Amino acid sequence: MDGTVKRTCAVNGTNVLPDSRDGTEGATVSSTTLLSPPDNVTINPTVNAPQGEVDKMDISLPPLQKREKNVWVVVRAFTPAWFTVNMGTGIVSILLHNLPYNGAWLYWISVIVFVLNLTLFILFTFISALRYLIYPGLFMTMIRHSAVPLLLGAFPIALSTIVEMIVLVCVPAWGPWTIKLAWTLWWIDAAISIIICYWIPFVIMHTHDIKLATLSATWLLPIAAPIVASAIGAVVAEVLENEQHALWTLITSYFLWGTAMPLSLTCLVIFYQRLSMHNLPPPEAIVSMFLPVAPLGQGGYAIMQLGKVAAEVFPKTGTLGKMGTHSGEILYVTGWIVGFIMWANGLAWIFFALASISRRKFPFNIGWWGFTFPLGVWAGATIAIGQELPSRFFNVLGTIASVVVTLLWIMVAIGTIRKIVDGKIFIAPDFEQWKKKNTQATEAA
Repeated sequence: MDGTVKRTCAVNGTNVLPDSRDGTEGATVSSTTLLSPPDNVTINPTVNAPQGEVDKMDISLPPLQKREKNVWVVVRAFTPAWFTVNMGTGIVSILLHNLPYNGAWLYWISVIVFVLNLTLFILFTFISALRYLIYPGLFMTMIRHSAVPLLLGAFPIALSTIVEMIVLVCVPAWGPWTIKLAWTLWWIDAAISIIICYWIPFVIMHTHDIKLATLSATWLLPIAAPIVASAIGAVVAEVLENEQHALWTLITSYFLWGTAMPLSLTCLVIFYQRLSMHNLPPPEAIVSMFLPVAPLGQGGYAIMQLGKVAAEVFPKTGTLGKMGTHSGEILYVTGWIVGFIMWANGLAWIFFALASISRRKFPFNIGWWGFTFPLGVWAGATIAIGQELPSRFFNVLGTIASVVVTLLWIMVAIGTIRKIVDGKIFIAPDFEQWKKKNTQATEAA
């Protein structure tokens, strides 16, 4: 086959796809680069490599002009990792809308990016559904993989960014029916988020033996989904006309934050231990160092926004009435303090991430979208802090961070388009594992 490309992943620091407890074979692959190959792409992973050795993955990919040119190539190669594109695009639209120093032209740019994100989300959802309908059993094969299902967390996070922009853009323009739309979508998003947060980590714990040396920061993705949903819940509750609806949305959002935030902090401690004992991730996964910023930045923003809305809703509904009218104010002040602490912790992880990428060259892959969303939500938290303080510092810092995220988004988008053209971005072991399983079943029959 023409145009053979070979990629090597070091065992130490990558997300190893270990032997399943049910006997399923694994391979060594960085979970930040997982996208499915078409049928004419051959992946031969080395299985059960000893600790510390280097596993090799041979990926044979013919030139673009010699490959199949039909939609099924894309369908076969479409894993949940593509929804990280929506995560990055969505946060850029939100930042452009919420910039402290804003203007009409920035508003319309944010609307354009929002429409682009919505279009991509609908397209990606359709292709994903088509993939699992056309290839029976592929979905469960993906779920039983040790790395790919973690990326399912990108789906509800991507949906959350769309719901927030509906509130920010569509509600002021089109009125009450868009409020109902946003509220309905948010409940769907919250349900999906909590299912993924509970189910996916447990499936991996139950099915695979994960070693600390191979732990990836992508474990944070399914856990971060409810945190993002909680933040969007506060945004939605703020525009709900029915006070009881707003109250239950707020309480549910606190539940989402409370169930996911401690889990994410637990993962951060484990990941910090992994970095301390086993060095930095390999070059192809080094961008995942930015992922810890996401739950901290979004978690900080969420608890601040929840406190802000609680200060308005609780007195109107008589919630925690024994505290008089001060219960919401207490949550408001406490939320800001907790949010600021989390924002500061996120800054520490940004330093670790920047220091890591400055010391290693790393190839472009779909994992580069890990730059945009974590930094974007941290920038959003910065803007939220600036809105509460009589200081320009956080407004200026939030603006600078938002501009940096937007430029990163443009850079990563251009790189993604280039890789789509040459076909080198279509890599994922779940489809290859599914083919192997079906081949064995056919031979046995």
